[in-house]
Amino acid sequence: MKLGSLFDGSGTCPLAAQMTGFKPIWASEIEPFPIAVTQSQFPKMKHLGDITKIDGSQIEPVDFITFGSPCQDLSVAGKRAGLNGARSGLFMEAVRIIKEMRGATNGRYPQIAMWENVPGAFSSNKGEDFQAVLEELCKICDPTISIPRPTNTKGKPRKWEHEGFIVADGFSIAWRLLDAQFWGVPQRRKRIFLVADFGGQCAGQILFECEGLSRDFRQSREKGQNTRPFTEKRIDEANRERERVVGADMQNGLLTGNKSMTMLASHQDCHSVPCVIITKERYE
Repeated sequence: MKLGSLFDGSGTCPLAAQMTGFKPIWASEIEPFPIAVTQSQFPKMKHLGDITKIDGSQIEPVDFITFGSPCQDLSVAGKRAGLNGARSGLFMEAVRIIKEMRGATNGRYPQIAMWENVPGAFSSNKGEDFQAVLEELCKICDPTISIPRPTNTKGKPRKWEHEGFIVADGFSIAWRLLDAQFWGVPQRRKRIFLVADFGGQCAGQILFECEGLSRDFRQSREKGQNTRPFTEKRIDEANRERERVVGADMQNGLLTGNKSMTMLASHQDCHSVPCVIITKERYE
């Protein structure tokens, strides 16, 4: 399968993709030093330059597009201009390119897209920016769609959950907040990862079901020197992270029926995962 990377940086996504069997085809980046790094590591990967000058209908189609659009306007450490900001607003350029490519290939490419960003995206503009992210990605498949905000018992908007997924007619989206400390990195760094499956209901399976994660961290952890000791507390935290994956995967099996609804399901002591099921009936 082929991969394209927008807002590529120093090639993290092409590296991960290559390690899992994907072939990096092209990347978009404007900073000279990161480009030099990826040219060294991926000499056959084409560099497309400025994302605003890319025509998605004219570049080589790929199965999978990744994009970690600039986070400065979404971060709690910034001025919080949101998607209206000059930098974070570049998210819409990635959406445009995906639309153009799908239009040129009759909806065949890309099949999957992944968006990565800071946790501040959940709260930016009182949650309206994350709602816009979901809607714009859904509108790639259905221009008439509208994603509702989560509400409390009084019908007022509440905060976005850190895990959730949307299942619609012919496509699906899942999102999840991940912490780098549970994935082999000796630091706490939380990021939102969102997967969009433009041709099916596999987004939840891709994001929540992890075949490579061990069943028991105590048994799998190899002996050796660690930058940060892997304490019993961290083992318990990591195992709870694994349980969240299993629980979320079980939610995926509950997506039955053809009525529009908002469903909240949970598994043992796992975090609840909200699911919005959207059907054509809702918009007709």
